[in-house]
Amino acid sequence: MRRTHVKGDLTVARGSSGIVAGLTAAAVAAVCFLAYQASANAPDSVAAPSAEASGPTSAAPTPKPQPSRKPFAVPADSGTGARVVYALKDRRVWIVDDKEKALRTFAVMPSSVSPPPGVYGVTSRSGSIKGSDGVPIEHVVRFANVDDVSVGFSAAQDDSMQSPDPTMKTGGVRMKRADGDVLWTFATVGVKVVVVP
Repeated sequence: MRRTHVKGDLTVARGSSGIVAGLTAAAVAAVCFLAYQASANAPDSVAAPSAEASGPTSAAPTPKPQPSRKPFAVPADSGTGARVVYALKDRRVWIVDDKEKALRTFAVMPSSVSPPPGVYGVTSRSGSIKGSDGVPIEHVVRFANVDDVSVGFSAAQDDSMQSPDPTMKTGGVRMKRADGDVLWTFATVGVKVVVVP
């Protein structure tokens, strides 16, 4: 009698747990279906969280980032018209036409003697000579004199751009040969050369 009673209780308990598990699964499925249906039919303004709603609120608007100067833009303080611009600090040259378009810009190796900022003009040119440092150079475009040192652009024939010997007074602003070719064609005698800091 006692065993039958226990067995009956176990049967009832097993049957109840099966019903509860079935009801729970059905409820979860119904909730998932309703959630999917609600999100599918919701308008875009409600369905997609906005950045304003999700982010922290701020009383003051965030400032817009300032546009930075283009890294290789022609320096603003370099005058106007057709010219060669030489920026001492940037170690860079720009060739600018009379419509203010930069035809070319390139890096240079400054000489040990540099001219002060100002406006100069091409005074003389040499196709191929030996530089004051003993290096064979080409396309020499001279534009200034500083303490009896002639300063000009040139390209080493071996295409090197080594730092000048600081113990020597040299005025050769060195560039690559391809850049020297373009400068040679543009910078004839009298063409303006603007040196900026």
